[in-house]
Amino acid sequence: MAAANEEARPSPDALLKAAQRETRGKFKIFFGAAPGVGKTYEMLTAARRRKAEGIDVVVGVVETHGRPETEAQLAGLEIIPRRQVDYKGRVLQEMDLDAILARRPALVLVDELAHTNAPGSRHPKRHADVEELLAEGIDVYSTMNVQHVESLNDVVARITPSAYARRCPTPSSIRPTRWSSSISRRPT
Repeated sequence: MAAANEEARPSPDALLKAAQRETRGKFKIFFGAAPGVGKTYEMLTAARRRKAEGIDVVVGVVETHGRPETEAQLAGLEIIPRRQVDYKGRVLQEMDLDAILARRPALVLVDELAHTNAPGSRHPKRHADVEELLAEGIDVYSTMNVQHVESLNDVVARITPSAYARRCPTPSSIRPTRWSSSISRRPT
């Protein structure tokens, strides 16, 4: 009888794996007042520190906007190749969510949280991709500008002359674990 109970009990390794799958990833947003204030640069700098600490870090998607100092921060980081999507005769480059999930890094960098994904993607918005990564226990660093916060869009529209179509749910609804505001620290 005791032998039958021993066989029915899961191994400690199986229990540990199950517990790790049930753990939600941590989410840090690098938040800025406007484009170009250094959110992506700061996110990459923080990611490089984490990699130096031995954390498994990959780049899911980062937009450098041609800034050489930001591009230099990518050196030494593993970059997941983007998925190509044909759309109205053009080839768009999108984050490859399935490749990231298959790779299962400890931390993935996902720039521009309010991005609208190409038609045919699993989720219409990048913030939903991030939700899926977090649900799978993968930590995420992302970036976001104030004008893209859904609940602040009307306030921003009254202050600035521009309208912003790309919006993201109020960050409390996507539950960031940590915030980091960006004040440009990039080399000038």
